Amino acid sequence: MPSITSDTVRPPAVAGRFYPADPERLRADITRLIDAVGPVSEPLAAAYIVPHAGYRYSGPVAAEVYARLAAHRGRIRRVVLVGPSHQYPLRGHAAAPYTAWRTPLGDVAAAATNVVGSSRLPHEAEHALEVQLPFLQVALGEDIEVTPVACGMSQTPDTARIVGALLEEAGDDTVLLCSTDLSHYHDQETATRVDAATAEAIRSLRPREIAPQHACGVFALRGTVAWADATGRRPRQLALATSADTAGTPERVVGYPAFAIEFPGVAE
Repeated sequence: MPSITSDTVRPPAVAGRFYPADPERLRADITRLIDAVGPVSEPLAAAYIVPHAGYRYSGPVAAEVYARLAAHRGRIRRVVLVGPSHQYPLRGHAAAPYTAWRTPLGDVAAAATNVVGSSRLPHEAEHALEVQLPFLQVALGEDIEVTPVACGMSQTPDTARIVGALLEEAGDDTVLLCSTDLSHYHDQETATRVDAATAEAIRSLRPREIAPQHACGVFALRGTVAWADATGRRPRQLALATSADTAGTPERVVGYPAFAIEFPGVAE
């Protein structure tokens, strides 16, 4: 879509750091990551859990989700994004008061929400939702819109209700993406053990067992898992890795999850 000129367009905050600022290289990198997953043929899930680090680290895991979205290109109209507020001490939930989000690939239209209030503060410098946008542009094309919501300190049932309300408000042809990484800065052996326990809590629909120190997007993640439980869906693990598995060293790693949240048996 053409660029929108407005003071309510949120400019990229981490282009050139978390992902390439050059649009040709950015598109080529994302295309390569998605193509490496290979063709995926399975029903579209209602929601996915996806990581948000620099593409060289978490990109291969994130691509497991975006390859599945790309298989349904043209069917998805809106994406609800929920994730953490790393830079701003947020309590509760905050949508973003922008008409669009800009990336090196162009502008992504933003759909307003009446479910929660909005604030610039959690979103101005936040990378967790921004890094999903170029992936969405490549996987789904230009004619999509996003509703990004930052989830700060909150009670799990409240976040679960908000997730449900955001999806109901958005209507059909909407997908939820919950953006989170897992454990931070353990050695590879410790991280693998800790992240395996967190992944089991996700698969088993036990959000209370997801510790804040084991997932930076813990509040969005707990709420998404609780919403899945309340609606009869189950998370299916697509990938689980660390930065040492992709581009880092094993002494100090970050964990990356990819899950599809669907009704049992759908992809079997």
